[in-house]
Amino acid sequence: MNIIWNPHEIESRSMEIIEAYLEGYEFSPLEKQVVKRVIHTTGDPEIARLLCFHPQAIEAGLSALYAGAGIFTDVNMLKAGINADRLKAYGGQLWCSISDPETIANSQRWGITRAAAAICQFGSDLNGSIVAIGNAPTALFELLALVNRGICRPALVVGTPVGFVGAAESKQLLVEQEAIPYISLLGTRGGSPIAVSIINALLYSKGV
Repeated sequence: MNIIWNPHEIESRSMEIIEAYLEGYEFSPLEKQVVKRVIHTTGDPEIARLLCFHPQAIEAGLSALYAGAGIFTDVNMLKAGINADRLKAYGGQLWCSISDPETIANSQRWGITRAAAAICQFGSDLNGSIVAIGNAPTALFELLALVNRGICRPALVVGTPVGFVGAAESKQLLVEQEAIPYISLLGTRGGSPIAVSIINALLYSKGV
């Protein structure tokens, strides 16, 4: 067995292998960078067929990052995985309030999940931002409700919540709307690592 030990060589070889799996797909070059990162994260080439991109998703996301937009996440696991130094270099900050005492109190008062309460509290602060939801379908439902009520308009929504209760439905609602650019993963599969890989792919992109 020929073991590769160099981390850069491992990543380079991985991307070469993944490239072969993407033959026949019609992703743009920058969309393909995102897809390859997701496949690299999951080890699952079949996941490419479930990834959905709004036509303006990449351009809108990169424009927001270059303008110093913040990134709001539903859970701390997602926040921890994003390259904060890279984001800071663009002038942006990371935000997640799921563990804040106010969020906990409001979730109990309103009878909703903490993730949904956190999104609700951010409200108009989400304007022009990137919102990444990788775990909680309820957070995505709440975000879409805020958008529909005209309370906020994010620059990009990365919606990849996971699970068997509400995940597929929340993502279907996301891709059916046209007002907000999105990157999503259809069905029950998802999770914070996938959302992280999408955000980091954008952060390391060479540009529009």
